[in-house]
Amino acid sequence: MKASIKGVFAPRLFTCLKDYNKSKFTTDIMAGIIVGIVAIPLAIAFGIASGVGPTEGLVTAIIAGFIISAFGGTKVQIGGPTGAFIVIIYGIIQQHGLSGLMIATVMAGIILIIMGISKLGNIIKFVPYPVIVGFTGGIALTIFSTQMNDIFGLGIEKVPADFINKWISYFQHLGNINWLALGVGLASLVIIIITPKFSKKIPGSLVSIIIITLVVWILKNYFGVTGIQTIGDIYELPSGVPMPSIPELTMKEGETIFNVIQQLFPAAFTIAMLGAIESLLSAMVADGVIGDKHDSNTELVGQGIANVVTPFFGGIPATGAIARTMTNINNGGRTPIAGIIHAIVLLLVLLFLGQLVGYIPMPCLAGVLIIVSYNMSGWRTFKSLAKNPKSDFAVLLVTFVLTVIFDLTIAIEIGLLLAIVLFLKRTNEASVIRVFKDEIDPGENLDINLHEEKLTIPEGVEVYEIDGPYFFGIANKFDEIMKQVGDNSKVRIIRMRKVPFIDSTGIHNLETLCLQSKKEGIQVILSGVNKHVRATLEKAGFDKVVGADNICSNINEALQKSDEYVSKDKK
Repeated sequence: MKASIKGVFAPRLFTCLKDYNKSKFTTDIMAGIIVGIVAIPLAIAFGIASGVGPTEGLVTAIIAGFIISAFGGTKVQIGGPTGAFIVIIYGIIQQHGLSGLMIATVMAGIILIIMGISKLGNIIKFVPYPVIVGFTGGIALTIFSTQMNDIFGLGIEKVPADFINKWISYFQHLGNINWLALGVGLASLVIIIITPKFSKKIPGSLVSIIIITLVVWILKNYFGVTGIQTIGDIYELPSGVPMPSIPELTMKEGETIFNVIQQLFPAAFTIAMLGAIESLLSAMVADGVIGDKHDSNTELVGQGIANVVTPFFGGIPATGAIARTMTNINNGGRTPIAGIIHAIVLLLVLLFLGQLVGYIPMPCLAGVLIIVSYNMSGWRTFKSLAKNPKSDFAVLLVTFVLTVIFDLTIAIEIGLLLAIVLFLKRTNEASVIRVFKDEIDPGENLDINLHEEKLTIPEGVEVYEIDGPYFFGIANKFDEIMKQVGDNSKVRIIRMRKVPFIDSTGIHNLETLCLQSKKEGIQVILSGVNKHVRATLEKAGFDKVVGADNICSNINEALQKSDEYVSKDKK
């Protein structure tokens, strides 16, 4: 097997093993063990919050974590379940059940593989920052909202899925607050917050779970304290890695598998986009810390393989986790071996310590997820972006609100659409069209002084200079300026030295201008057309419309040409 498939799939594990040594192995083992320990509470918490269970969370961290490290495009990426997926997973389960989630996850994996093979890894990086901040903040608030039932011990059997009804239900059950549960949850929060003051390496979430679980166990068994719900009271405890299986898909009467796939495609696409964005952002942050450069296309393929395989073991969507990745880096992890060790540690926990998971109190786990949501919220970024252009902040707010009130699919679609519209608006505003009738400075707006005299524009000649891309946005602006100037000229020179590209609308606009000008007895001349734009025009056959001789390399040549046309007209 080759380590590279047409330059698209080249797992970093293969290249790292070439110069691997005992020293690297030692640091990777230590980093892998620590990040594995860190991942235990997070994997359990994300599994439960997603509407599945602790086993599914751990299985995802094990299998997906192993595959992402083995086949990914980064040295230090740690993969597994993340908070970003909680909302979308919960929604899929509500509508389509666990079998629907499996199909959606596999579909998302296939989409990621296709994106990687198609070399779309770099394009994902162009998703606007306000969109990312908006839906990340929205996800954080949603995760926070899902934990109120457990941390307050409200005892609501079925919490509404949507945000507004969820909070209405909470307020309706305020009289049912379990003060013991609230005390456990608050104690968990305090321990997580203060732990970094004593130790940077030991995660506060792990310390909190160990201490709180031990205290609650003692209270239950030696003091007869009841009323604090644990994981074991709700979920079947993990007893090992499930065997791969294909769950039965329940379909409505008259429904086919293709109908189900069609219904699940938006959710699958959202999972794929979230997975791609989160993993590549994590990889970029990691690159900056370790001074490396990841392979984004290989990373997408690796993420895709993980999401195709994991569902058959009962797992949920997975991606690169920035917090666990940074933990890996900070503890010396420098090759994918550390990520593989992390998966092995989790496997050992599942095989030999799985029953202990049942003793973890639900309010304690809620405290862990509340801290996760706080760290995800990026409220400081919200504050800083509020000082940026209002349009950017508007995109952020719209994406945020849509994520919270509706779902991620709509939020991403609308957020990206708004960002594209704003980009086009700004590009259009940045494009300038100037009109010259008397004289023109050939060196105007250049970085160097050409020391050339200003050029006189012959009578009956108008010069229009376009500064910026000639696309569908500026085409209308050009038409409006032409109408305002009038049609008393004999020659129209369109100076295009600062036009980097032209689209089909721009070409159509120029063709229309030429044909209309011919009817009016006006000659059109293009000046300063670069090679790329000229090739585009020639490919479209525009040189035949305007005349190849009328596409000039510079303004001097264009003015000379225009003088010839004016002289002929006078005769």
